[in-house]
Amino acid sequence: MRILPALLVSFCLALGAMPALAQPKPAAPITPRPNAPTSFSQLTARLLPTVVQITTSQTLNAPARGNLPNLPEDSPLSELFKNFLGPRGNQPRQVTSLGSGFIIDPSGYIVTNNHVIENGESVTVILSDDTSLPARVIGRDPQTDLALLKVNPAKPLPATRFGDSDKALIGDWVIAIGDPFGIGSTVTAGIVSARNRNINAGPYDDFIQTDAPINRGNSGGPLFNMDGDVIGVNSAIFSPTGGSVGIGFSIPANLARDVIQQLRKFGQARRGWIGVRIQAVTAELAQAMNLPSRQGALISDVTAAGPAARAGLRNGDLVVSFDGKPVTDNRALPHIVANTPIGKTVNVDVLRGGRKLSQRILVARLAEDKPADRALKPAPPAPRPQSRLGQMGLTVSALDSGARTRFKIGGNVQGVVVTAVTPGSRAGEKNLRPGDVIVEVQSQKVTTPEALNGAIEAAAKSGKPVALFLISRAGEVTYVGVRLN
Repeated sequence: MRILPALLVSFCLALGAMPALAQPKPAAPITPRPNAPTSFSQLTARLLPTVVQITTSQTLNAPARGNLPNLPEDSPLSELFKNFLGPRGNQPRQVTSLGSGFIIDPSGYIVTNNHVIENGESVTVILSDDTSLPARVIGRDPQTDLALLKVNPAKPLPATRFGDSDKALIGDWVIAIGDPFGIGSTVTAGIVSARNRNINAGPYDDFIQTDAPINRGNSGGPLFNMDGDVIGVNSAIFSPTGGSVGIGFSIPANLARDVIQQLRKFGQARRGWIGVRIQAVTAELAQAMNLPSRQGALISDVTAAGPAARAGLRNGDLVVSFDGKPVTDNRALPHIVANTPIGKTVNVDVLRGGRKLSQRILVARLAEDKPADRALKPAPPAPRPQSRLGQMGLTVSALDSGARTRFKIGGNVQGVVVTAVTPGSRAGEKNLRPGDVIVEVQSQKVTTPEALNGAIEAAAKSGKPVALFLISRAGEVTYVGVRLN
């Protein structure tokens, strides 16, 4: 969960003589909204299976030992550094991060935040029934902090759907579901606190603010309305403590839906572009330019030979309408243009010198999204496929006389000796170490690395999530279960 820095704001109110109050005008009629339910239990029972936990792992390079103090071996501080770093402290280590997501298609498409998975070397989705599935990143969009994943389930998954976030009103009830702090699926309730929030997270900020408690780990989880439709993707919180203080922000569903559709179709977001720089209309600018109001987006620069230049737009033009949609301020125009289909010719209305003009403009594609830009970078070489042993983090060898001498293994022990374990790997998490002898896998004796790898492959092909090892260590034998995926 992205956390915004907290601000301390104080208000002073001076009270003076109260003037006589005018008679209030009759209030406009209010469209009835659903009352708060006595319980959210039936709704959440239906929605909980559609929300997933997402774990990502990445390898971090440890600081070089050369950067540490050069202390005598008998120094207490030297012993402290050894205990802190461990015997392999100068090697890379794996770290895991947690987030949330929600299923939008029974075939296994899952929405989450880009910041949940962007640095992950591997991504795993954990379903509501604790089933773990490896996930593939279909596409991600840093500009809106959205990402689309795909898993391959054994059967269709329960899925939710996007609702119309424009219909969400301030004060409407909402519920958030996610996995805060990795403690498991958690449901919280609140209301829509504000709309159209700009938190300076990106060029397309248009957040829904809610007081439904969301915390670290809720990132990528859904914000539901009372119909059970997703109206937002929880993305950030405003907090002085790192925990929820009742100010959370969700990407509106109408923005997320369009981006996710493009990620699914193209693997990336494609946005419209017209080639202008714009700014807000201040009171001083409105007065100096004789503008009737501060509404609109003021063009401060036009890209040479861009769509706007070819359409005849100029510096100083005030854009008040684009493709039939009103441009209320300088934040509205980028949203409208970005969501306009590439190659579409639209009308753009501007005020110029006190006159209203209508120009025709052909919407082009934003350069940052063009495949040609990415093609300038050479594609990385395809990684060599790892064996199951390598995926587990194990390096092994035959238990010959040299290995017996090196690891002080008696002649009565038979099996395959572990020579190295990758820190933070699945085997490392189970405390396997060099010198351990793998005697059996799935109750099958193994005496060669080839037999060991074959037994592990057979266990994986049979659908077993964990391989059962019988380990001999310093004359003691014990069973250890190591995850296969």
